[in-house]
Amino acid sequence: MSVTASTRTLRTADGESLALRDWPLPAGSARAVVLLVHGLGEHAGRYAHVAARLNAWGFAVRAADHHGHGESSGARGGLPTVDRLVDDLALVVDDTRKSCPGVPLALLGHSLGGLVAASFVARAVRPVDALVLSSPALDAGMSAAQKALIALLLRLAPGLRVGNGLDAGFLSHEPAVVRAYRDDPLCHDRIGARLARFLADEGAVVQAAAPAWKVPTLLIYAGDDRLVKPAGSRAFADAAPKAVLSSTCYPAHYHEIFNETDAEPVFERLRGWLDDRFPVRVEAALSPSAEAR
Repeated sequence: MSVTASTRTLRTADGESLALRDWPLPAGSARAVVLLVHGLGEHAGRYAHVAARLNAWGFAVRAADHHGHGESSGARGGLPTVDRLVDDLALVVDDTRKSCPGVPLALLGHSLGGLVAASFVARAVRPVDALVLSSPALDAGMSAAQKALIALLLRLAPGLRVGNGLDAGFLSHEPAVVRAYRDDPLCHDRIGARLARFLADEGAVVQAAAPAWKVPTLLIYAGDDRLVKPAGSRAFADAAPKAVLSSTCYPAHYHEIFNETDAEPVFERLRGWLDDRFPVRVEAALSPSAEAR
């Protein structure tokens, strides 16, 4: 199945714009809508291959570029408020619920997007039916000195944006993935103090909420991650109730587990978990000839 993404703009309350991508299915056929939440410095268009898999499995897909990312408005890597990404996700969720009434909704967040999605659930901003976390930035690995510098910048130069320090060479073992990222004009390396503060502090909010976690969650993460600390995922997995959390670590994978040279086990794990959460409806599985019989 090959579905071409449609695009439109979603306006925020302060007049900014979010670039929204849809990979839809025929009306009434989707098992659920999967809302993709992308990572730092990238954009939702990099997830077209993930959306294609999800479409083939019977899931409609939607994604928005974060404020200051991709084709959305805003200074690259900047945020008007520390919580802006969570607030924008609420706007996208509300719009999706209106567009797809009665259809279950799952969040799939990668890296920074995993932190945003986990924060969204931890803070109970809106109800969602399921959550998938891919190498989430639950521990960004910031030192006390870096956090002190962020606090200083928030007071003196909140609009200043600097290089985020991430080495694209550790995104994946697949050279073509790294080249495509570096050549992509919609990817950038900027980060401002408010976004850095969110990355530095929000993981602790999620970890504190983990023992009382209620939303069915799949945590899949890279064991050889050089961009975020796998220890954050392990701590979350240890703390969250086993009745709602399933966790798998891929020990040899770099950060972008869906873009690795051996990504197939990751996709298989995702499909199996989604199949358990959102079983195929009997009537949807029947072919026209079967129904005729």
